[in-house]
Amino acid sequence: MNPPIALGIVSLAHVLGEPCDVAETAGSYVDDPDRVIRWGYRTFHRAAPGVGQTRMAADAAQRALDAAGLSASDIDYLVVADSGVPEYLNWDASAAVARELELGSTPTLLATQGCASAVTALQQIAGLMAVRDDIQRVLLVAVHRVSEEHINRMRNNTCLGSDGAAAAVVQRGHGRLQWLATDQIVDPRYVDFFRVEYGGSAAPTGENLKVDQLGLIHQHFRREPEQLAQFVKDVDHQVAAVVERACERAGVSSSEIRRLIYLNDNQHSLAGVAKATGIPLERTNAALSAELSHVGCADQLMCLSIYDSRDELAPGDLVALAGLSGGMQWFCSLVRV
Repeated sequence: MNPPIALGIVSLAHVLGEPCDVAETAGSYVDDPDRVIRWGYRTFHRAAPGVGQTRMAADAAQRALDAAGLSASDIDYLVVADSGVPEYLNWDASAAVARELELGSTPTLLATQGCASAVTALQQIAGLMAVRDDIQRVLLVAVHRVSEEHINRMRNNTCLGSDGAAAAVVQRGHGRLQWLATDQIVDPRYVDFFRVEYGGSAAPTGENLKVDQLGLIHQHFRREPEQLAQFVKDVDHQVAAVVERACERAGVSSSEIRRLIYLNDNQHSLAGVAKATGIPLERTNAALSAELSHVGCADQLMCLSIYDSRDELAPGDLVALAGLSGGMQWFCSLVRV
């Protein structure tokens, strides 16, 4: 089955913060560092002081443009996906990145659906191209920076947070890394999981670093502990379900998938996802995850960028970009190398 709009990725690029050894630094973030070390991460990346999302996003975007041999004038639309606490409230981060890149009056879109933002943006870009014949090239940038004034990168969930950005030049009719389909499964019952409690208009003041996010999840299920056990099982099963749904939408079999790029989760979770989907662990991003840690919505594009730069993707390979976002939302986009 052919997608309604043919588009492919012309170039990929990424930037990361400074590498930090997990074993050496975990004790400065949590009082039980062995718990974090057991997650299997070896390295995380922390942005230098004063380097925010805008700078990282612009740097990754410029690298992607350079890799494609393009300039700002060649871009018809900019999409910025940001899964972290924004640098400013009532402020358009996509326009800020456009200013850094000197894109002038090029239209922009800001995607803020957490870790799903960049992967599902491929479908949104296809939609833009479907209704706008004048859009030939879209610059997609995904960025994540942990605001350590709001979130403890080693205690917010069972992923270790990293800082970085990834970018892709997406072009109508391009024959490589072609987008085939996107699908999502949303369970809004769990929308409050992993939110930043204080700083929004509902609760403007408070101390976020004192909030035990995982404790709040256990509290949610306090009257139905068996539902917590079922929820944990369902997380992996929903990943498998959304991958299957994306394959059905694209008219391909999930057995064709050569690489599953999930979010850069801990090693235990990635093993569970591999088992649920039937894709061998070595064909997931488990090894990269241990070195990168969780770069929010940039995970999938960043891993794709690294695999592509290492020539680890063969022509015709089917790649699934999948993940889980607070919300709760499971998502998958398929691309054909």
